[in-house]
Amino acid sequence: MQSMYFTEEHHLFRESLKDFLQKEVVPHIEKWEASGQIERFIWKKFGEMGYFGLAVPEADGGLGLDLFYTVILLEELQKIDSGGFAAAIWAHAYLAMTHLHKNGNEIQKESFLTPSINGEKVGCLGVTEPFGGSDVAGMRTTATKKGDTYIINGSKTFITNGVYGDYIILAAKTNPAAGNKGISIFIVDLHSKGVTKNKLNKLGWRASDTAELAFNNVEVPAANLMGEEGKGFTFIMEAFALERLIMGINAHARAEYALEYALQYMSERETFGKTIDQYQALRHRIVDHHADIELCKHYNYGVVQKMDKGGYVVREATISKLKSTKMADEVIYDCLQFLGGYGYIEDYPMARLMRDSRLGPIGGGTSEILREIIAKIVIDKKEYRLPTPLD
Repeated sequence: MQSMYFTEEHHLFRESLKDFLQKEVVPHIEKWEASGQIERFIWKKFGEMGYFGLAVPEADGGLGLDLFYTVILLEELQKIDSGGFAAAIWAHAYLAMTHLHKNGNEIQKESFLTPSINGEKVGCLGVTEPFGGSDVAGMRTTATKKGDTYIINGSKTFITNGVYGDYIILAAKTNPAAGNKGISIFIVDLHSKGVTKNKLNKLGWRASDTAELAFNNVEVPAANLMGEEGKGFTFIMEAFALERLIMGINAHARAEYALEYALQYMSERETFGKTIDQYQALRHRIVDHHADIELCKHYNYGVVQKMDKGGYVVREATISKLKSTKMADEVIYDCLQFLGGYGYIEDYPMARLMRDSRLGPIGGGTSEILREIIAKIVIDKKEYRLPTPLD
């Protein structure tokens, strides 16, 4: 069935990527997990290999490849036992950089997108606030025009790459009285005066830096406004579909990795004269998990294909994240059990996998919020349409 989506070129790319990750990334994972900081040299190596430019159009300096190359990158990043490292990479390439190549002007692209593709600058996205969560329209961060600058005041939280990153694609209200029509998007240098960073201590994703950021009278050049004032909510809603689909793909990939690892262990672990993969009670649970992974995986591939052809997949991407992240948690919980006492030991991957996976139903919109979005579409017949491109 995969041949419906992946060509020989895709398979060659996957093998090359696997080799790169094993040689350049895996030897450093334990150090980054312990320190909570990913060394900058690896960003440049990713840039040199073109991995940050997979989905960026050739006109903007990227490779302009179809979204199944992105799928391969996401899947393989989930299989090196560091959800935090994976998150840092995809938050840069598909949260921050997506706004740059879709909504940035030529000067903004030259200043931020090109060095991002090359791995010279690391970006993040700033939408969530301490009091806002998924209520984007309720954000409190403001941007007040003052001559040739905007003055930013407010805070953001749960920002991946927020501590060690170089810039943030920041949502702020330029017209607080206008609700979601008063939100604008800015590129803010994270080294600016008035930016305060607090590194959050997380249950999982230990390798990535997650920040709470405060902005106290931060001056941002007016040239760093993306598009026009008031366009920010549209930009954010469009990007949410990609973010949620990414998290769905991540989920099916880490569940697949967990089950493959558990099966290998079970084929070697013996009790009462036979390997534990021969016990019917365990075999049938494995089959159920295998089936659930396959269902989610191929659903996700279908959504990717639709998005790649220009479809606006709000409903489909929301379903992808809702169902795939729940499935991954259930699979990994059982896989830890399959390993017995070793599943609880940090020298084996399941403990970290379980911690990292738990963020799936929370980040990028909780499962409760996602169900309400789907309910509005299915029950209330709310329609989400592709935003009108900027002139």
